[in-house]
Amino acid sequence: MDDRPAQRPADRPDAAGSADPGDEALMQAWVAGDGAAFEQLYGRHRTRLYRYFLRQLRDAALADDFFQDTWQKVIAARGEWRPDAPFAAWLYRIAHNRLGDHWRAARLRPQAPDDAEARLARLPGHDTPERMLGEFEQRRQLQLALEALPQEQRDVLLLRLDQELTLEQIGAITGVGRETVKSRLRYAMDKLRLQLPATSEP
Repeated sequence: MDDRPAQRPADRPDAAGSADPGDEALMQAWVAGDGAAFEQLYGRHRTRLYRYFLRQLRDAALADDFFQDTWQKVIAARGEWRPDAPFAAWLYRIAHNRLGDHWRAARLRPQAPDDAEARLARLPGHDTPERMLGEFEQRRQLQLALEALPQEQRDVLLLRLDQELTLEQIGAITGVGRETVKSRLRYAMDKLRLQLPATSEP
């Protein structure tokens, strides 16, 4: 089997629902040599992982590169995964570390490209002109509010709301304690509520 994911994030729909086997069972099967198990894992997580990178980087080309890099690291490190480690937390630890390397190398967050909002509007599932026009302003306001958050608050917010990870899992990914995660999440949500008073959770 060719381990490299053959399709870009928008090429096919996610696997439906959360039917058995779970992520960890699929991961064990893949480590044991079942290539179809990897395809199921990839299908389940590809869209949310891509959205995570796009919201952080605000550049579709960079997000695609980081998305592919992360899956390549998952492939290379699959033998290091422990059966007692939730797959999603392990995956986002790799993604978080990839972003950290990028920010350290750049020493500052890059300026958003002129068409950042339009790129964000083209997320999977928002590909018709009618839907893009209807949701563009809401997405623009949300993206601006996210960009205004400190990096550590934005990290925990996106991992919690987009990826639905637990506080403990986010703490393991970001390298801080549960109470610190909880505090950062609370501050981030308070700031979003002030900036987006008529908007529900992102």
